[in-house]
Amino acid sequence: MTIKLLLVDDQTLVRQGIKSLLALSEKVTVSAEASDGTQVLTQVAAHKPDVILLDISMPKMDGIETLVQLTQAGIATPVIILTTFDDSELVLKGMQAGAKGYLLKDVSLESLISAIEAVHNGQTMVQPAVTERLLKGITKVNGLSDDFTAPTPLEPLTPKEIEVLRLMASGYSNKEISGALFKSEGTIKNHVSSILTKLGVRDRTRAVLLAIEQGILC
Repeated sequence: MTIKLLLVDDQTLVRQGIKSLLALSEKVTVSAEASDGTQVLTQVAAHKPDVILLDISMPKMDGIETLVQLTQAGIATPVIILTTFDDSELVLKGMQAGAKGYLLKDVSLESLISAIEAVHNGQTMVQPAVTERLLKGITKVNGLSDDFTAPTPLEPLTPKEIEVLRLMASGYSNKEISGALFKSEGTIKNHVSSILTKLGVRDRTRAVLLAIEQGILC
């Protein structure tokens, strides 16, 4: 079955280029296009795409706001953010807003198609190059050395820890997770500490990024 794609980018040349490349594949077809986030809801209603490929930087309504609008409208169509930016804050905002994938525009056609197939199948896909740059950026900003590596293999997380990690990925604080899971804040802090230890990371941001990269969150 061919995956129907809604392609959203304010640059006509970029849209045409991506559409031409995807035409080389029998797995994906661009069934609709939009030049701005304000057109997305209408296009989704009209064409019922399986996946949305969304630029993050657009003049009238950017990718993050578009994701928020989709969520508020109850639209569950999986979204991949495709952009030239690899800013950690934008990536995390995008994932917290509901994006299922994040790719840079220098991605190969094969990787793009694989990502589209992955999110269509319910998985989360963040390009390894993005994760690597983000982790390095976080290390630099926080003034940390980069000589700490995650254990291999990773120690499995418990179902409750994965539940906590999902809420962490959605931007919840320990207090908010406590309220959502009806557990004490102290219990949640213990879960978070255990998650960081098992993943071999220093902070929540690294934990979320590593979990996405390793397929723990999907």
